[in-house]
Amino acid sequence: MRFHVSNQIQYKIEGPTTLILNVHALRTPSQSIISEHFQLDPILKYEEFVSASGENRFVRLETGDAKALRVSYNAEVDVNCHVFPHSNLGVSPVSQMHRNVIPFLFPSRYCQSDRLYRLAFDKFGAIPTPYEKVVAITDWINSNVEYTLGSTDSGTSAFDTVTQRQGVCRDFAHLGIALCRALTIPARYFSGYAYQLQPPDFHACFEAYIGGQWLFFDATRLAPLNGLVRIGTGRDAADTAIGTIFGRMKLETISVQCTLAPGEENNFKPVTREDQNLNAVSLDTLATPPPPQNQVNQGQNNNQNQNNQAPAPNPNNNGGAPASNAPNSAPVQEPVSV
Repeated sequence: MRFHVSNQIQYKIEGPTTLILNVHALRTPSQSIISEHFQLDPILKYEEFVSASGENRFVRLETGDAKALRVSYNAEVDVNCHVFPHSNLGVSPVSQMHRNVIPFLFPSRYCQSDRLYRLAFDKFGAIPTPYEKVVAITDWINSNVEYTLGSTDSGTSAFDTVTQRQGVCRDFAHLGIALCRALTIPARYFSGYAYQLQPPDFHACFEAYIGGQWLFFDATRLAPLNGLVRIGTGRDAADTAIGTIFGRMKLETISVQCTLAPGEENNFKPVTREDQNLNAVSLDTLATPPPPQNQVNQGQNNNQNQNNQAPAPNPNNNGGAPASNAPNSAPVQEPVSV
């Protein structure tokens, strides 16, 4: 299924700033970029690189003397979503999990699974299969946490959400991840574009590793599971922030769109929570090996990626983790929540 995704982000700059953006659709075995265009106004030099794990495409730039910045991105993306009977799923004991999956068992900054162990086992421990456990977790979150725009901030964790019983998609995802990990089910955070999401915005949900596959779950039920375009994946929102600021810059406005590409209108059949009673939904397992770290000038923004092949990585780059790029003088860091 082909989608057209776009965003425009406006910043006010109050001093020299380093900005790390994460708005590009990710290249994976099940997600191909047909075309994309990235633009900065004013024109600034930027560097695009992929995280060491291949799970996020970052853009790093310096604002210099600019007083404002407008970021624009649009792409046509072909997504191959897999829908199949969940009865075919087996069990994935920790002893047999791929080593890349193991980190998604551990507590993380926003997903304190170690503090939610008792709740998880009291509510879901007796449910027989991992898949049924995760479906029950999403149902419980949907019934017990109120979706309220503006009710939380970038510091809200899964434990806070259990206490406050309100949040946005980011908080629903963090709570689902924490409860899964407490039950020894690996879970990871998904950020992306979502078809039919109202109001349009960046969206967050989560994936659980069951039977050797990463499966989609969304406790908000605000978008069809087969209408998602992946931007990034991580332990929680700290790994996948849309924008991370090192310096003096303020977010002013965000505009996001995700629509079907021309000719796809009659081909799309939404996969909803009810469909999960029979079928599991997967986008892919692991991202492709990290592509390229290229220093790019603004005049080279318009990239037609017909073959979706990435150039060889630059061995001089340090691996691309946002935290490693922080200056020594304790910068202000403001992840933009999704």
